[in-house]
Amino acid sequence: MSTRDRSQRGAGFTLLELLVAIAIFAVIGVMAYGGLQQIMSQQQQTTEHAQRLAALQLAYRVMQRDLEQLVARRIRNEFGDSVEALIGGSGFEGLEFSRGGYANPGGFRRSEIQRVAYVPDQDQLLRRTWRVLDRAQDSAPDEEVLIEGMAGLTLRFLAPNNEWQDRWPPLGSGPTPAGVDFPRAVEVLVEIDDLGIIRWLFRVPQSSVVTPAGAPGGAPGSDDESPADEAGKKTPDDGGGKTGEAEG
Repeated sequence: MSTRDRSQRGAGFTLLELLVAIAIFAVIGVMAYGGLQQIMSQQQQTTEHAQRLAALQLAYRVMQRDLEQLVARRIRNEFGDSVEALIGGSGFEGLEFSRGGYANPGGFRRSEIQRVAYVPDQDQLLRRTWRVLDRAQDSAPDEEVLIEGMAGLTLRFLAPNNEWQDRWPPLGSGPTPAGVDFPRAVEVLVEIDDLGIIRWLFRVPQSSVVTPAGAPGGAPGSDDESPADEAGKKTPDDGGGKTGEAEG
């Protein structure tokens, strides 16, 4: 073989060499893409878990804030029936109560007490609020979604005798006087589809604003009196010389 023939053979790659090189690059590319896809998938899962955890923490803080401002104020529902300041558990869909601290930056003539409810709706936990305490038949609540992907909601209440109750007020307790109708704590069990059961325990304040006898939540037997005209009045205490502001 001449020198010219040898130089021509060494100037390029054969077809077999090209096929082997392409195959190697293809394998490396597939491996690199698989690793990148796995990293991106893990990053997406981490972001979703972080967002889920943030939503659960927000729901916990909102519920804690509401329960810490619990007040002894009965209301009248859409049918005119008197409803306790705090109701929930078995026999009732979710948890509903009266809370103080209803912000009024506009200075409107309304109560600073607000009625709040936490209600399961399919796979969501809704927070409902009403703009009035004693509701009419057309009083529609405002709703916001706190938790999504919820499989179940269970409530328990720690009674003053340190016994857990599955509903509040307990069965057979009858009407309770204002200011003493609260449990010591509320336990909330939230079952999440991909996280399991989450247990929240909220301490309930044992002293709160007490409405006078003219409003629901005052003295027993006063439910027939209208609370609308009692807002903002001063009523004397029972011999203590102090005055308390009536919450409407």
